[in-house]
Amino acid sequence: MAYLRMRGITKMYPENNVLANAEVDFEVRRNEIHALVGENGAGKSTLMKILYGLERPDRGGIELEGRPVHIGSPLEAGRLGIGMVHQHFRLIPENVVLGVEPVRRGLFLDREKAQASVRAVIQEYGFSIDPSLRVRELTVGQMQVVEIIKILYRRAQLLILDEPTSVLTAQQIQKLFLTLRHLRDIGKTVIIITHKLGEVKEISERVTVMRAGRVVAVRDTAEVDERELSRLMVGKAASLQVRREPAARGRAVLELRQVGLLARGQDHPLLDRVDLTVHAGELVGVAGVGGNGLAELEDVVSGLRRVSSGRILHDGQEITRLDARELRRRGLAYVPADRLHRGSSLTSSVMENMIIASHHRFLRGGVLRRRQAEGFASRLAERFSIEGDPRVPIGTLSGGNIQKVILARELASRTDFILFSEPTWGLDVASSEFIYERIMEIRGQGLAILLLSSNLDEILSLADTLVVMYRGRVVARLANSGAVSKELVGEYMLGLKEDRP
Repeated sequence: MAYLRMRGITKMYPENNVLANAEVDFEVRRNEIHALVGENGAGKSTLMKILYGLERPDRGGIELEGRPVHIGSPLEAGRLGIGMVHQHFRLIPENVVLGVEPVRRGLFLDREKAQASVRAVIQEYGFSIDPSLRVRELTVGQMQVVEIIKILYRRAQLLILDEPTSVLTAQQIQKLFLTLRHLRDIGKTVIIITHKLGEVKEISERVTVMRAGRVVAVRDTAEVDERELSRLMVGKAASLQVRREPAARGRAVLELRQVGLLARGQDHPLLDRVDLTVHAGELVGVAGVGGNGLAELEDVVSGLRRVSSGRILHDGQEITRLDARELRRRGLAYVPADRLHRGSSLTSSVMENMIIASHHRFLRGGVLRRRQAEGFASRLAERFSIEGDPRVPIGTLSGGNIQKVILARELASRTDFILFSEPTWGLDVASSEFIYERIMEIRGQGLAILLLSSNLDEILSLADTLVVMYRGRVVARLANSGAVSKELVGEYMLGLKEDRP
């Protein structure tokens, strides 16, 4: 009998028309470590957020030990014995007892009793950590342990861990796995969300594979190899309606030379000696699963983070230490992955979002020439098929139209290089194909394009040169001549294959 059953779980996000979960059935047995795997956007994190009460399904139900349960919040999940360790730790002082603090005189935190209670949990489950340590004094591995202690303190029986090894060293991962096996052996049940197939094989008894919001397979881990899991995760390449004509490759516009990025408290670099060149008229696509360096590469190239080592060149000139504002002045165009917060100001009008990169053109004596600005915005809206009044807040538009506004703004600036990060994330097919057409159009005009994407179909359809990143390193550099298969790229992305430089 299943310990946990989720039946027919469906979740749609109407603001960007994304079907995150589509009639998902998911089962976990008592006292097992169950892996939930899939590419970015497969729906696995959404499903677990529903189980933990962070999201509510549109349809479907949940049973725990054969009883239907309603989970409307993390508090209700906790009462049912469900705890979740998030990918990004949520730690503050007095972490473990937060929300269930022992108090004295009905008002003040009883620190001695709190430390004694936490120490009792640490001893009960065999951890070795000092409960009096402050969060800022902890290593990343210790932070992971604190998150687990926090939910065990609340007597959780079912533990959900979202990408728990993404920031851990090899030694810390082995310590974590020892902990998880111990918890299983004393009666706990564990769900681990991951994309690292070697770890799936090492730690889990069963594995559920999700793709495009659906469960596509459930397997006993011992009976399936990593390559079969990889094929199940990535599926077959979709046929996108994109015409990629041959283009003449020109001068080197952007160069990354041995670029490294370190973060405090982490042993493994976020970017590890990355070499990358983008030429005029060339689209270089960088593929990777979340947590393997794409977000950090976006931050570095856009000037939002300083590199720890290495050099970045634009047209042969050093730009390593330039910030985002200075890079904009040099002509960098940038369409970020986070269109709602980094790419736009949701409360400002469509027109204001369109002119933000070139507003000086519409000023006279420090006063905005509104008629000219609105005319400019209207022309861009017509050219890019943007549906919505330029005078309304951009936050009232659909995700596809917001992305078109950002694209229109960036391409209206004088540029020879543009960075795209996840340009069609959450968009419908029609909006995606429109974006692809514009990308191919500017490639034909001789712009250098760097495309960062976890969408393999997108990368394979658009890129001239395909670069794959894994754990912050470039593990493959392939000419996309049409002979590169999705399965092959998937093996590089998941760490099953690596080309040594």
